[in-house]
Amino acid sequence: MFENRDRLARSPPHDLALSCLEAGIEAAHPRHVVAEGVALDGDRLRVADASYDLDAYDEVLVVGGGKAAAQVAVALEAILGDRIDGGVVVTNDPEETDRVTVVEGDHPVPSERGVAGARQVLTTASEAGDRTLVLAVLTGGASALLPAPVTAVSLDDLRTTTERLLESGATIDEINAVRKHLSIIKGGQMARTADPATVVGLLFSDVVGDDPGVIGSGPTAPDPTTFEDAFTVLARHSVGVPDAVSERIEAGTRGEHGETPGADADCFERVDNHVLANAWTAIAAAREIAREGDHRPLVLSSRIRGEASEAATAHVAVAEECLATGNPVEPPAVVLSGGETTVTVRGDGEGGPNQEFALSAALDLPEGAVLATADTDGIDGVSDAAGALVDADTVPDRVAAERALIHNDAYPYLDDRDALLVSGPTGTNVNDLRVLVVGSR
Repeated sequence: MFENRDRLARSPPHDLALSCLEAGIEAAHPRHVVAEGVALDGDRLRVADASYDLDAYDEVLVVGGGKAAAQVAVALEAILGDRIDGGVVVTNDPEETDRVTVVEGDHPVPSERGVAGARQVLTTASEAGDRTLVLAVLTGGASALLPAPVTAVSLDDLRTTTERLLESGATIDEINAVRKHLSIIKGGQMARTADPATVVGLLFSDVVGDDPGVIGSGPTAPDPTTFEDAFTVLARHSVGVPDAVSERIEAGTRGEHGETPGADADCFERVDNHVLANAWTAIAAAREIAREGDHRPLVLSSRIRGEASEAATAHVAVAEECLATGNPVEPPAVVLSGGETTVTVRGDGEGGPNQEFALSAALDLPEGAVLATADTDGIDGVSDAAGALVDADTVPDRVAAERALIHNDAYPYLDDRDALLVSGPTGTNVNDLRVLVVGSR
């Protein structure tokens, strides 16, 4: 999975850290997740704990988007075959499909082809009737891959807003609160467009807490956020946005634009959302590899968030405590965590949250500890690296490493230290996975 793996796995702890990462990412791939969570039994389609009688529908459509959307479509075709009558998904990682059209878009900054793909998704959804079963595929990255801005907001306006929000340190929940109110597909609006069809959301969560209203900005989920919430996010993080964006959101706070559909909207009476994979999918698989490697596994949390550098310091402290006192777990151990950290960008360097996390941790990692951290989609930030593998020897020059962090330039530093993890797109996205291997005391 990772380039130069043999060189990276230079010791048993390094090899174990990589194996845990690989197992977690593989477990979250749609070919495994869909095969486990979706099944066809005669004329009944099972999705998680729910069941749908296909005889009650005249057609089955697949629509949606996200980094893993094409892989999900492939897996659905393997199960349903010609029961799928058509559909369209938008992704930046295309696959060949037989019955579902795959449109390429871009991530993390939305593009014209993403807009065109989102329009195709909405057109397909709008043609659904009361005897249509819509399988709505939404995976990490859907927010950028399904932009669909409102008429008054241009794609350039949306790009600028997205970029500034990403640089501000805002959480994904906050970013999506803004994006929902600039879109005609997000915040439950896909479900409203598909009404009166039955909509079954097949969700791969890349957000802390697995809220369907946050995953992909919630196209099939009720939206609890308001224009006032979006306004507050921009103010809280001092995000300067184009005039068209500020004018729309301010007008929305005055009641001049309708809110996105909430929980009381009629369209949600025929909507079910199922989270098929999340951070725990990857963590559970990594935990089994740790056990097989005769290390005690400890799941620190699947919900780690906040500034990457600060979260990294906390992980270092856990490693130090393990080695000093055997708490919270006696070494040899593997400490696992998921979630999504953020970076408040102040420099103009190259990197991503996982790289900043790794380099920040490497400043103080104790001897006997190895840390691997990666975005499960294989792309950390806007770099070509998934993350990094570091230990106590990664930082021989603390001043240079700290300078790199100040300038948000972790990528070249880690590259020079042969610490980057490069996999390319993995076909899934369930947030970040971190593996901290702590050797015996």
